[in-house]
Amino acid sequence: MSTLPPGFGGRIDETLPHIAVRVAVLTVSDTRDEESDTSGDLLASRVSEAGHVLAGRAMVRDDRTAIRAQVLAWVGSGQIDAIITTGGTGLTGRDVTPEAVEPLFDKRIEGFSVVFHMVSTQTVGLSTLQSRALAGIIGGVFVFCLPGSNGAVKDGWDKVISAQLNSRHKPCNLVELMPRLNEV
Repeated sequence: MSTLPPGFGGRIDETLPHIAVRVAVLTVSDTRDEESDTSGDLLASRVSEAGHVLAGRAMVRDDRTAIRAQVLAWVGSGQIDAIITTGGTGLTGRDVTPEAVEPLFDKRIEGFSVVFHMVSTQTVGLSTLQSRALAGIIGGVFVFCLPGSNGAVKDGWDKVISAQLNSRHKPCNLVELMPRLNEV
């Protein structure tokens, strides 16, 4: 069994089978295009390197309607298990990812923001308070909203999301909850 970095708790049980998760990556930006989307590229490569399926990738402008439309299209497709957005979580007037996505949540994953800020503080110090990273569940699909910098993507994926989307992470992980997310 391998372990996670010190202070993160849990372990990876290498004797268990890996379950690939179907992940979609959404870049939210008014300033980037497909060629300059380094955070989206980084996230997409990390997803694939972890043995998951990159089941969707898109880019939309900082616009509530556009963000919601893409997220809801993926949720409604039945082909996506998790969506990770990058960008639009800051404090400026154009940063609207939380306002677009949070009203769609069936449940908010409160701990994600807390843990993201804990790990982000190790990288950017108190500047982490300028991020409104959040996560929740929409129609049985996990949705994680990360800031748009490469560093934030690394912190969010490498130190938080990857372990929870790893079916071998113990004592528990989000993958084992997937079959029960839409229980009534």
